[in-house]
Formats: sequence, C-alpha cells, structure tokens
Amino acid sequence: MSNSSASVENAGTDQIEWKQLWSLAALYGSIVIGWIAYHRYQPKLLQQFNFIEFSLALIVVQSIILVVTPPIAGRIGDRFRFKQGQGHRIPIISSGISFAAMVFMAVAFTLLGNPGETFRWILPLLIVLWLISMSIFTSPALSTLELFTPVDKLPRAMAILTIVGNLIYSLEPVIVDLIDYLGAPITFMVGGVVVFVSGYALKKNSLSLFNNPTQRPRTEFRFDTQRSNYLYIFIMGLALGLSTTLLFNYFPDRLQTTLQTITTLEGKWWVVLILFVTALISIPVSNFVSRVGTYPSFWWSFLINSIAIVLLFVTGSAWLVLLLVLIYTISFTILSISSLPLAIEKANYFEKVFCVGIFFSGVELPDGIVEIFQASGY
Repeated sequence: MSNSSASVENAGTDQIEWKQLWSLAALYGSIVIGWIAYHRYQPKLLQQFNFIEFSLALIVVQSIILVVTPPIAGRIGDRFRFKQGQGHRIPIISSGISFAAMVFMAVAFTLLGNPGETFRWILPLLIVLWLISMSIFTSPALSTLELFTPVDKLPRAMAILTIVGNLIYSLEPVIVDLIDYLGAPITFMVGGVVVFVSGYALKKNSLSLFNNPTQRPRTEFRFDTQRSNYLYIFIMGLALGLSTTLLFNYFPDRLQTTLQTITTLEGKWWVVLILFVTALISIPVSNFVSRVGTYPSFWWSFLINSIAIVLLFVTGSAWLVLLLVLIYTISFTILSISSLPLAIEKANYFEKVFCVGIFFSGVELPDGIVEIFQASGY
C-alpha cells in the first residue's frame, strides 16, 4: 500500500466537519424513513397483489440480504478507498444510492400502472432489489463518520446520528399516518427523490474534502498493524441489535401489560417515549462517553442494559418496571453512542468499511431471526 494512497484519509484538524456530518445525518434520516415506509407497505402490497403465501420466503430473503450484504458492500468500499490512490468510498455509496432511488421510482410507477397478472410478478423482484440497494450503500455511508470526525469526537458525531434516527422513529405514528394519506405510489416516489437528494449532498460535500488539499478527511492515519477482530466487532453489533429488537418487538406488549395499573398509556407510546428521551439525552451522554472512553462505556452499558431487560421481563412490580425502563433508556443511549465508534476504533485502518459492514450485520441478525419466527407463527 503506497503512502500516497493511504495518506488521503490523513487527519487535518481536530474539529468535526459539521457540513459533511449533517449531510450524513440527512441521508441517515432518509434511510430510516425509507425503512418505515417499507415495513408499512410491504404486507399491504403482498396482500394487494396476492403474494401472501410468499410472505415468509420474502422475510427470510430480507433477513439474509440485510445480514450478508453489509460486509460485501464494505469490502467493495475498502477497495474503492485505495484504488488508484483516490482514497475514498464515495463511488460505492453513489452507486447504491442511485440504484435505491431508481428502485423507489420503479416501484412507484409499477403501482401507478396497476400491473396485470403478468407484470405483477415484477413487484417481489423490485422489493428484493430495493433491499439490496439500501444495504449496499448504508454501511459505506455510515462508515464515512470517521472521515469527518477525529477519533476523540466520534461519540459526539454518533450522538447526532442517534438524535436524528431516534427522533424519526419516535415520530413513526405520525409518519405512518402521512404515508397512508399519500398512498404507496407517491410515498415511494418521494422516497426516491429524498434518498437521491440527500445522497447527492453527502457526495458533493464529501468529495470537497478530497479535492481541497488544505482540508483532508479527519481520520488519524498510522501504519496500522492491529488485526481487525471480526468476531469482537460482530458481537458489538449483535449487542446493539438485540437491545433494539427487543425494544421494538417485545417492549410494547410487556410495558402495556405491566404498567396498566399506574397508567393507561399504550405500549407503542412507551417505545416512542423511550426513543424521544434517548434523542434528548444523546449530547450529554456523548460527553460522558468521550470522557470515560468508548470501551468501558460500551461494555458497562451492555451489562447494565442486559440486566435491566432480564429484570423487566421477570418482575411484576409496575413501579420497579418503571425504574427499569429509565435504566434501560440511559444504558441504551450509551450503548447506541459508543458501539459504532468502538467498532471503528477496533478495525484495521485498511478494513474500516468492511468492519462497519460486519458491525451492521450483527445489528440486523436479531431482528431478522425474530421476524422469521413471528412470520412462522411462533
């Protein structure tokens, strides 16, 4: 590996590149909204076009794609980083975004055309292509976090993404009402435009770092001799994915049942409240993680989060459950903010994007398993 190709990602200052970070946050927000729209319309579209019998098969395919694709996209992204000395992963991100936007539009026009018996078989193919396209660019895009941020400020940058993602998820009931009002064709059309525009903004702002010799990406470069611990990074993703999966899939029923003696709040609104509080405390929590360090922050938050979850599902005391929800919310925020930065730190310099892909493979695995079991009737 030549010095010239590697030094392209050399640190220039100790400041966060806020314009690039907000571009990444906007793209991340569009990804979250896209997933909300997908989960809302996928069952409806399968029913509308008489594909109910393929629901389980599609969920299995979806789970496989979301687990397998991120490392593959990451490996390709790393090759682009050093190909001919250009030193960045923008081409794979741009390709994935363009492909995703194209599939969004294809779904929209397919639905607008009200396809007959022959062309309705295009829909499952488009759904699979959409899943692949979203997976192709998500991990490489989020891995650019380390381009815009010095290592010691990665928790603060991750807090911004956490705020954006969790605020959008907390607004999911409102977003669902909006997309129901717009209808599937317009929703997918708007989704394609939003992904493309936010992706273009990230590309434009990111390329400016490489084109300006006085303003290089922020990752500290060294001749990295550490080996990437793939299993360690995968487990970190698995820890975050397990906590997130339990929150979305099992907390609503559990909290509604347990807390009904002290409140009439529906379970889904408890999840909204948890996500909203997580977004509110992300900045102070990121300061805590920066001060304590990502390694102890991650492992202590994972331990406390796991204990809180276990106790939450075994205790019958409403007031104790309320306390455990508070503990879960704080530890989940720390876990969310420390996990990806730690994974980036533990990755070899030349395998950054690949290791981010492994991390997100771990994040997606628990949700994929749960969805398969739920679709199977267990």
